Amino acid sequence: MVTLDRGMGLLQATATNIIGMIGIGPFLTIPLMVGAMGGPHLIYAWGFGAVLAFCDGLVYAELGAALPGSGGPYVYLREAYAPFGFGRLMAFVFIFQVMLVAPLTIAGGAVGFADYLGFYWTSMLPWQHHLVAASVCVAVTALLYRDIASVGRLAVVMLVVALATIAWVIAAGLFSFSWQRAFDFPPGARRLDGPLLRAMGAAGLLAMYNYGGYNNVCYIGEEIRRPEQTLPRAIVLSIAVIVALYVVMSTAILGMIPWQEAQETRTIASLFIGRTFADPAQGRAAALLMTALILFISVSSLYAVVLGYSRVPFAAARDGEFFAPFARVHPTKHFPYVSLLTIGAATIPFCFFTIGQLVSWLLQVQILSQFVWQCGAVILLRRYRPDVAKPFRMWLYPLPAIVSLAMWLYIFVASPVAGMIFSAAFFGAAVIAYLAFDRATNASARPR
Repeated sequence: MVTLDRGMGLLQATATNIIGMIGIGPFLTIPLMVGAMGGPHLIYAWGFGAVLAFCDGLVYAELGAALPGSGGPYVYLREAYAPFGFGRLMAFVFIFQVMLVAPLTIAGGAVGFADYLGFYWTSMLPWQHHLVAASVCVAVTALLYRDIASVGRLAVVMLVVALATIAWVIAAGLFSFSWQRAFDFPPGARRLDGPLLRAMGAAGLLAMYNYGGYNNVCYIGEEIRRPEQTLPRAIVLSIAVIVALYVVMSTAILGMIPWQEAQETRTIASLFIGRTFADPAQGRAAALLMTALILFISVSSLYAVVLGYSRVPFAAARDGEFFAPFARVHPTKHFPYVSLLTIGAATIPFCFFTIGQLVSWLLQVQILSQFVWQCGAVILLRRYRPDVAKPFRMWLYPLPAIVSLAMWLYIFVASPVAGMIFSAAFFGAAVIAYLAFDRATNASARPR
């Protein structure tokens, strides 16, 4: 069996997770979250998302420590549902949705990069915008065409830049911060009623889009040293760091920019930094520098996301559950180069869509095809797979898994009906595709 190198320790694994979580997401979606909440009370949405992220993170932590293979959820779902005869089906459904979710997620980050580049390139034409986004995907794929130890070292450098950028935003806000402006909550924000709960569901969806990535390290479990210890620690540490950064950063921004204005901009961080200077010329220069840093963060996030997703087809192909060429490993650098290049190439066509088109329904597809089944998987693995060692056991078991399941379902039903219909249809298509794949596999296995 082909193997990969265990070249990442706790620092590199945590760095990979954090840069995958930060990305360009919060710099694009804070205005959208303000609009969804109808005010500056984003702390409700961040808190809602933090509870879900920690609970779901504990699900990943236990599953990742118990089954630290490449592909992450592909392995978890296959092994947890195997006693009931649904292991191969659940694993196939996950792979099927990855082939949609991976290119769309990566392209979304690349399109976001091109959107923010418009702060510099104000005359950018649509075809140039598409070309920039596609070029970013090619560049990120080229950066990942190396051994895992080098990938981990570069991830640490990217993490330092990302944290420095957010630290600049927070520090700048301290000098011009207005508590009254930041906490200018509308009357409805103090009543726990239907409208507030619906707003939290909509904004919580965006919060989870920003928190997404805490599971990225699970995809590369086979390339991590002492995964039974490193995986749970990297997940919990990255979530804690990101929650603190997002809450403080958004509060600092809304303490300077009135929420009514904030919800209308699409380059809020650049606008914010420019406002911290009395001299307009200095403010413009600072805004340009902030934009450059955000563009770097965007590339860093895509770096982590492409790294994780590229391991899923590889793991499935190695197990005979996907096309055999995806199992090929680079002869000297020991990484799945066919899978990496394919994921990178598949992303390029989606760079010709808007970020709204790309992000729409993605999370709902994942909820129905993956997330809810994983919450059940951690319980099933405990009860029906005593043969699988459990080096890490989630705290307060099974409460985090139950809370995570309930919150995912709430986000799903609180989202647009069209998304629910699309997700259900996609799940049905995945099951039909599996039945066809299974029949073809069995037919080819029969003696002639």
